[in-house]
Amino acid sequence: MNEKQDISDTALNGVNLPAKLDFLSTAVFLVTPPFTQLNTPYPATAYLKGFLNTKGIPSAQADLGIDLTLAVFSSGGLTELFEQVDPSVERSANANRIYRLRHSYIQTIDELIRFLQGKEPTLAHRIARRNFLPEAGRFAQLDDLSWAFGAMGTQDKAKHLGTMYLEDLSDFIQESIDEHFGFSRYAEKLARSANQFDELYTYLQKPPGFIDQKMLELMEEYIHHYQPGLIAFSVPFPGNLFAALRCGQYLKKHHPQIKIAMGGGFPNTELRSLKDKRVFEFLDFITLDDGEAPIEQLLSYLDGKIPVSELKRTFLLQDGTISFIQNSSCRDYKQTETGTPDYSGLPLDLYIQAIEIINPMHSLWSDGRWNKLTMAHGCYWGKCTFCDISLDYIRIYEPVAASLIADRMEELIQQTGNNGFHFVDEAAPPALMRALAMEILKRKLVVSWWTNIRFEKSFTRDLCLLLKAAGCIGVSGGLEVASDRLLALIDKGITVAQVAKVNKHFTEAGIMVHAYLMYGFPTQTDQETIDSLEMVRQLFVTGVLQSAFWHQFTMTAHSPVGLDPEKFKVRAVKPVLIEFADNDVEHEDPTGADHAAYGYGLKKSLLNFMHGNCLDYPLHKWFDFKIPKTSIPPDYIEKVLEVEELAATKPETKIIFIGELPTTEIVTKSKKGQQWELMELNFETAQATHSIRLQPEEGKWLISILPLLQLNTNKIITRQEIQSSYDAAGLPDFELFWDNKPMNSLYKAGLLQF
Repeated sequence: MNEKQDISDTALNGVNLPAKLDFLSTAVFLVTPPFTQLNTPYPATAYLKGFLNTKGIPSAQADLGIDLTLAVFSSGGLTELFEQVDPSVERSANANRIYRLRHSYIQTIDELIRFLQGKEPTLAHRIARRNFLPEAGRFAQLDDLSWAFGAMGTQDKAKHLGTMYLEDLSDFIQESIDEHFGFSRYAEKLARSANQFDELYTYLQKPPGFIDQKMLELMEEYIHHYQPGLIAFSVPFPGNLFAALRCGQYLKKHHPQIKIAMGGGFPNTELRSLKDKRVFEFLDFITLDDGEAPIEQLLSYLDGKIPVSELKRTFLLQDGTISFIQNSSCRDYKQTETGTPDYSGLPLDLYIQAIEIINPMHSLWSDGRWNKLTMAHGCYWGKCTFCDISLDYIRIYEPVAASLIADRMEELIQQTGNNGFHFVDEAAPPALMRALAMEILKRKLVVSWWTNIRFEKSFTRDLCLLLKAAGCIGVSGGLEVASDRLLALIDKGITVAQVAKVNKHFTEAGIMVHAYLMYGFPTQTDQETIDSLEMVRQLFVTGVLQSAFWHQFTMTAHSPVGLDPEKFKVRAVKPVLIEFADNDVEHEDPTGADHAAYGYGLKKSLLNFMHGNCLDYPLHKWFDFKIPKTSIPPDYIEKVLEVEELAATKPETKIIFIGELPTTEIVTKSKKGQQWELMELNFETAQATHSIRLQPEEGKWLISILPLLQLNTNKIITRQEIQSSYDAAGLPDFELFWDNKPMNSLYKAGLLQF
């Protein structure tokens, strides 16, 4: 490939090119096809680009999802879109209303997008008053916005209204232009559990429609500027697959010299037993699992440096037959070797902040731009029976050192100008979270971050306070079925009582808690479903849960349930022929409830619980059929939370101090004619002053030891070492001093133990 000429323009015909390009020939162009998220880039291409940087391999990347969204949802794009519509064709009343309001949409779309990009915040007032944006069917579904957004403010209310406006347009596109359009689920129905390729293949034979054509125009401009030898599509979800194949089809026809690869979450889970060779009419290679070694080997193969037999975890067509080359002798890269994710080339200031669902955690997910990182590869627990724990991306657990994670955070802040982080771990390890929090505090980084966890007992009161101090704002974890019998069957390693206690620790530290909830696990009875709902209700009543979402259980082929359904007393209903996607498995549960019947009532009740409504409703009011009475005592969670938890008292317990050193003064106390002196220590916190009084000798010793407990020292001191210092000072009875008032209140001032 030839070196390119200098390119100074940063936006040509709708493509948002980076201000500076690598003018050497681009070996690989990494693409996320439409659509994933609109608020932040999906991180896979940034991870791969960061790795390729460590190898000196020129690469570029693009998120066609945001590019296509901005191209279509603009005054010019909507003008073209409405011109595609034949007004004589019969449509729904909602579609007709949108068409009649087309000039209002064209007039308001650019300003609305600028507002959602954070560039016109003052527009929130006009939007929130509902006299600026045209409204169609989605607005009829809105609940009382004062109720929903009273505590969230005008900006969030306006973002939600703006999102409904975009969803109205999406509905119009689906009905009038492209039946498979969706902001995050483009043609998902065609791809989800498509055991055979026939339907997708047939649809791909149709000529590209308006949306496809816009996408292909954007792709063409990128090809013109980057001139890649390989285009690698990252396909994380079923909703990205069709767009990737449509792009591949275009490339095969118009740029046959460019090789095409696909990897990502969808092929990793769905295409492991691929048999239909027609897929390779659109692609040349499909790689599985971690992408670093496969893409490096693929580039070496295309450069003629290695034979085809040295590819890594790669499907390809050889002599008209599908081959899969495993090449176990080629090792995968350690997480320490993969480099820092590189977001260069992505239009970070153009992503939009939408609020589709009035749910605190979903708001975090879709509102704001987050740098995405992982603390560890895989899952440290790796036992949950509904999870794909047989696959390497979960099975192989490899943590990253806290210092390296912090290094990468600092690099990303410098690179993106953004200090918000979403750690996308399967379940972040508590010990590593603690180490990272200490590293963040030691470096004095000002960051906000959230992640997925297991609700395990390691999350003590003090650990949660440490995480909060280090910028943790939210956690999400699987409570799943909220039934101890089923949690044991799932092998979750937790109980409902334990979850409640952990949630209390997070909540009291000021960290939002979101619970993933599941209904329909094999053998779950009607009684257990209702009891689960009662447990969830009580968690909201006691205030230890702020956000949650119900999912119906899906059996997957790579989970313990899918691999051995008889063990869980269900029968898998496998298709006669699987030649394409193989992940979701239909099943029959002869001993369980009619799970689907409960979905609407569970979700409706939860929406109310999250906003503090109807918490005293009898559970039967949420369902239009007879249900059993709950067997859970109405104060079960309350009593669990009342049980006093004793702090750790082991000699090896680590003690740190993350607060401000106190000021002191001597105060004189008197009683019944006697006087004595006490030392008052005043600890300033962000919200208040916390004071304790000690014997002067004890106060002097504490003042001397606190600096040694701060994180700017090179050593973490244990309880045993503190006791030795206390005893050496000639002070009496360490346990009586340390484990009682007033010392056991100093966690409020930053004295923490683990």
